[in-house]
Amino acid sequence: MMERLIKDEILTSLDFSDFTSYVECIKGKYTKVKKKGASRATELLECIHSDIWGPYSIPTINGHKYFLSFIDEFSRYSYVYLIREKSEALDVFKIYKAEVGNQLNRRIKSVRFDKGGEYYGRFTESSQHLSVFALFLREHGIIANNTMPRTP
Repeated sequence: MMERLIKDEILTSLDFSDFTSYVECIKGKYTKVKKKGASRATELLECIHSDIWGPYSIPTINGHKYFLSFIDEFSRYSYVYLIREKSEALDVFKIYKAEVGNQLNRRIKSVRFDKGGEYYGRFTESSQHLSVFALFLREHGIIANNTMPRTP
């Protein structure tokens, strides 16, 4: 692609004779930040990241306004579902759980999500009321890990 841009005279000819010094310069400026105590999943379905995106002002296919994603931390394999309402999250999770469980002959060990009400429930003055999603996870022995709301 670069050669084509040079041929079409969009870019001037590039000099790569001192390319290794540029790479070393970039490596020197790069900082790798590893959080203390952070660890990654070591097997499939050990930790699933989930989030609901939306609503979008323009409905997508057949009036769906939200996207629900499930990402396996180990393999980075992702599933994305279109949903009409946030309340559909549990039903879609059940479908996802059955599908990956049958395909991989494994169980989901934990699910990580923000503390959005659709997943976790709401706090009141007296206590916290768990959502049906959180109750389902507890009932099936799946650990619920939480991140801060509205963070990637």
